[in-house]
Amino acid sequence: MTPILTYLMVDSKGVKEFGDFSLLYAWIGVANIIYTYGLETGYFRFSSDAGISQRQLFNSTFGSHVVTTIILSVVLLYFSHPIAEFLEIGELPRIIVITVIIMGFDTLSTIPFAKLRQENRPRRYAFIKVFGVLVNIGLVVLFVYFIPKHFSKSENYLVKWLLQQNRVTLLVLANLAQAFFVFLFLYPEWKRFRFNINVTLLKKVLHYSLPMIVIGLAGMVNEVMDRQMLKSFLPHSMDENMRIVGIYSANYKISIFITMFIQAFRMAAEPFFFRQKNAANARQTYARVMKWFVITLCIAYLFTGLYLHIWQHMIGREYRSGLGIVPILLMANVFLGIYYNLSAWYKLTDRMYWGIIITILGAVITLIGNYLFIPKFEMYAGATVTMVCYGSMVLLAYLLGQKYYPIPYAWKKLVAYIFITVILFWINSTICSFIGNFWLKTISATFFMAVFLYFIGRVEKKELKALPIIGRFIR
Repeated sequence: MTPILTYLMVDSKGVKEFGDFSLLYAWIGVANIIYTYGLETGYFRFSSDAGISQRQLFNSTFGSHVVTTIILSVVLLYFSHPIAEFLEIGELPRIIVITVIIMGFDTLSTIPFAKLRQENRPRRYAFIKVFGVLVNIGLVVLFVYFIPKHFSKSENYLVKWLLQQNRVTLLVLANLAQAFFVFLFLYPEWKRFRFNINVTLLKKVLHYSLPMIVIGLAGMVNEVMDRQMLKSFLPHSMDENMRIVGIYSANYKISIFITMFIQAFRMAAEPFFFRQKNAANARQTYARVMKWFVITLCIAYLFTGLYLHIWQHMIGREYRSGLGIVPILLMANVFLGIYYNLSAWYKLTDRMYWGIIITILGAVITLIGNYLFIPKFEMYAGATVTMVCYGSMVLLAYLLGQKYYPIPYAWKKLVAYIFITVILFWINSTICSFIGNFWLKTISATFFMAVFLYFIGRVEKKELKALPIIGRFIR
């Protein structure tokens, strides 16, 4: 939706509303951690135990979500006005009401989606997710563009009501429809649910999962608190601060290519790691996964960073003043992806307390760094602190992991790949700073991308030749 919204919301009010929208969804991310309280990870952990009934596990975890979702939603709806005041959308408490309903449907979809992942059914998983995205995008275009442009004088009550709404309200309404239809499409996964909760089993799952609340909240602080702190600590008027938050958030979205790879990895890796943990060569498998994942992240970094002169058109012209933060945020996402891979060791060894310590340390770096540097360096402080935070978490997770669950990562090679990636990007950026022609920039970017791919092909030739499809092209 980023290109759609940043091209439609172009005036100063629109950029501010995009900032409001981004900040609201940052807090939704935080609330979702509390709503789901790590039960998804607990589901994967215990679904790999042969002695546990899969149906009992589903009934217990899904039933727990039903009960806690109702309780949390009632509490948040009761306090909707104070929450709206805190987010400085006090005149629109209905946004909070709609948001709570969205979070309810999203939470109830969590375990059914986990069931699809555990059963290795990615096509159905992807179909439902993509369907929801299309519903969301279609309604956003309808509400924000089509109806205002073609039905501005309509006397229809529904159309008139939509035209009177703040655009943030329209965006969350579109999201509500998405959440509802996604939950409906998951009916085959939850239709056999019965309130037959195995209390003993649920206690085991909760004992394992509840630390994920702290890990998740600290992680969300690292991911989204930069936007809240930009709003609070930028030395401008509140409207100008929110405009900058909008610009920052839009440029953050340009790192979507790396984010997509990380998201895909997270969807597949968690159930995969638990299934592999008892295999004889599990640690060698984890090391191989890490190597190819880092290579993939480096390619995604170059694919985005080298061709930034193309990807900048993903966002409207009014938002492009923040393009300088994109390479920093790209590297932050590379570190985040590596951390998700490294974090497997404390989940596999049931040492969740180390996950808490690592993520809290990251949150402390985020809070202190942003507090100290945002007033002077503004958006660049938010981006750089994010990168330092994730880099520190990677280092600590690696050192602790090698102590408690040593995995033979080829860390020298991985560091070299990341270093070469940054060098190639820097050389290309330096060359392009002297070039104004679009096609010359594209040729330069393609050359350096080809250099990296050729280098990887030479170094990893033996392993590439063994792959089922790529191997055919390797000589």
